[in-house]
Amino acid sequence: MANTKELSVEDKLRAIYALQLIDSKIDEIRNVRGELPLEVEDLEDEVAGLTTRLDKLKNDLEVIDTQIKEKKNAIDEHKATIKKYLEQQKNVRNNREFNSLTKEIEFQELEIQLAEKHIKEMKVSIEHKKEVVGQSKEKLDAKQQHLKHKKSELSDIMAETEKDENFLMEKSSEYQGKIEDRLLEAYNRIRSSVRNGLAVVSIERGASAGSFFTIPPQTQMEIAGRKKIITDEHSGRILIDSVLADEVRESMEKLFAKM
Repeated sequence: MANTKELSVEDKLRAIYALQLIDSKIDEIRNVRGELPLEVEDLEDEVAGLTTRLDKLKNDLEVIDTQIKEKKNAIDEHKATIKKYLEQQKNVRNNREFNSLTKEIEFQELEIQLAEKHIKEMKVSIEHKKEVVGQSKEKLDAKQQHLKHKKSELSDIMAETEKDENFLMEKSSEYQGKIEDRLLEAYNRIRSSVRNGLAVVSIERGASAGSFFTIPPQTQMEIAGRKKIITDEHSGRILIDSVLADEVRESMEKLFAKM
């Protein structure tokens, strides 16, 4: 919750510009990391996806192997049945029984042929899946190595910047507590809507920093008077005079030197 103690407009401007400098410093640190955290996250997702796919392929191979064994057992059973029918044919009493057994034998032989065809197809499928497993494993190994490298890179950067970021985050929170809620909300809204995150800028050569639009002399005088919060009509940014900006910047440089 923001500090309820009423500050002068000048104190509000000093506090909010100090907050801007701190938050910009945090932005700089995060920019050093760049896209690395997202890269690591994407690579972790890819590795997880490839691992799942590889596990499924290996499971498929086990299933096919089991099916081949079942087909081979079935072939053995069909052969045993044929042998039994052949023995029975030796003791038949008429042609009808003989023909009936012959049909049964033919059916068992067809079942054997079908099972052998399925085994052949499944062996081809196994070879194909083994190739895919090999390719997937190569790809997974490469992604894991890449992930390891990126994680190490991120870890090094985090080790260098985490302490400074935590220090600045504490200071940002401290300064936010000095600013009234409505002004802080406006600051956060402007900050999130501009590309460089600058919600508070100083007047430089008659224009707001980073802008080509000249600010009328009367408005410049009002900004220098520090009696009210004034925003740039073009960008919506909060404007401060260059003298105040230099004073706050100098004060913040001393703070940053402690990092």
